[in-house]
Amino acid sequence: MGMALTSTLRRAGLVAGAAALLATALPVAEATTATAAATRPAATPLAAPATGPGGRPDWCPSVGAGNRVDCGSLDRPAVAGRPELGTIEVSYAVVRHRGAGPAKGTVAVNPGGPGEAPIRMAPAFAGALHGLLADHDLLLVDPRGTGYSERMPCGLTDSEYRFGTRQQQREAVARCGRELGPRAQAYTTAATADDIDAVRAALGVPQLTLYGLSYGTYLMPVYASRHPERVKSMVLSGAYPLAFDPLARSGARAVSLALHRICDRSAGQGGRSACDGAKAVKDLATTASRLRDQPLDVDVYRDSGHGAPKRLRFTEGKLANLAFEAGSRAVGSDPAGHTLLGDLPYALDGFVKGDNGPLIRLVQDDYKGATGDDQAPYVAVVCNDYRKTWSAKDPVDERWRTYRAALAGTRPGAFAAFSPGGYLEGPTDGGDVCIGWPRENTAPRPQPLHPRMPDVPVLVISGDLDANTPDAAGRQAAKQFRDSRFFSIPNVGHVPELSSTGCVTDVTTRFVRTGRTGDTACLGALPPIAVTPVQP
Repeated sequence: MGMALTSTLRRAGLVAGAAALLATALPVAEATTATAAATRPAATPLAAPATGPGGRPDWCPSVGAGNRVDCGSLDRPAVAGRPELGTIEVSYAVVRHRGAGPAKGTVAVNPGGPGEAPIRMAPAFAGALHGLLADHDLLLVDPRGTGYSERMPCGLTDSEYRFGTRQQQREAVARCGRELGPRAQAYTTAATADDIDAVRAALGVPQLTLYGLSYGTYLMPVYASRHPERVKSMVLSGAYPLAFDPLARSGARAVSLALHRICDRSAGQGGRSACDGAKAVKDLATTASRLRDQPLDVDVYRDSGHGAPKRLRFTEGKLANLAFEAGSRAVGSDPAGHTLLGDLPYALDGFVKGDNGPLIRLVQDDYKGATGDDQAPYVAVVCNDYRKTWSAKDPVDERWRTYRAALAGTRPGAFAAFSPGGYLEGPTDGGDVCIGWPRENTAPRPQPLHPRMPDVPVLVISGDLDANTPDAAGRQAAKQFRDSRFFSIPNVGHVPELSSTGCVTDVTTRFVRTGRTGDTACLGALPPIAVTPVQP
């Protein structure tokens, strides 16, 4: 499903106004620099290092005039019931409301990943949710192993992971699991959910409104199932359900849907459609087939073209990743500007006709953002928690047998323009990527797929051009709750808050305040994205 993601803040720049609310879209966790001491003694709850002015931790962010920010840390067990594995210091920041009197509520936000750390993003969240901060507090907790919550390196960098062949990715993930050892079991969604609740309790907050983006839409339902009495309401943006399809078939189909939609809607840009959706999908299938038989070697230059190039083996799997993850990123944030999705029909047409240049340029633009950030918080959560076609208790040979049987059992066309095996080499959080993760270092109790959820108001939104967490997955996510509302928002990708107007955050802010969406007409009025014309 491509649910693991590079922060759009780092990859595409900070979008102004309400669109600054973060989306995450390719696998990059926060950089890691040190591992927690395995047996460090527990600290006093809410103890924070007084290294800055007024006793503030020196990492505590500022968000501008009018909103005070309080920060601190809690020591938490690394693995419940395993004191020999030590503790983890979990850090938080609270952006306080501007108005007089007590806050009307506290909104806990997670920007996704797994592996994104929200404290550093406090200014972006404060800008995007400026109206809500008039009377609500904002709680940002860095998930364990990320940001200021004891980073945990395993030696697997973003650059190595993204540029590697599928075999190299599998080997790197297995190596990461061995490097982390038994403490790999500490990095689960359930543990992060319990950390958030421990911070809530220490702050004396009776209930939280949960606001999850991308992976945050997985984390927040886990929190809700474990602490139902502490949930006031929920907003899930770019959502997918706990019981998602481990073969990510809806994402493959959503790529074709997105191509049809952008071509059909491009007619309003001058009276004639910039492309033909059916042809674009046919070109995608042809390109995937050719790359399956003969991958394309692409020289990718980092730092906007400076320095030595890195050779990338561009396969059908890399094409799938480009189309469903990178192609969904920041779509709708600048409708008149170039996007990978808007340029894709033209690039595919050129490739089919023998001109590799346009597709190569799309690949180069996407991959030049690769970093040295360590991927441990990302791969540990993915391999501990996410659904697989095999059992984590099985040896590797049995996992392979089960996985291959699952692929063989898919119906023809289930992956739309892609082959099953080729497409599933695209997700860096799915397919076979965790098949070598050490079973002895796997958390023993993954999150239940259909837990009992609290009966609270839930708003679920998806972009209808998002193939990363497609609206089909968003609809499934909404069905997890009795009192839910789902909106598929035209002309935006992953996640809808990146749209070019303040419409989406106006709706979500109103929902947080009242439990109702109110007038949502603006959600259907967002302009179509620009599409590079394909010559007949």
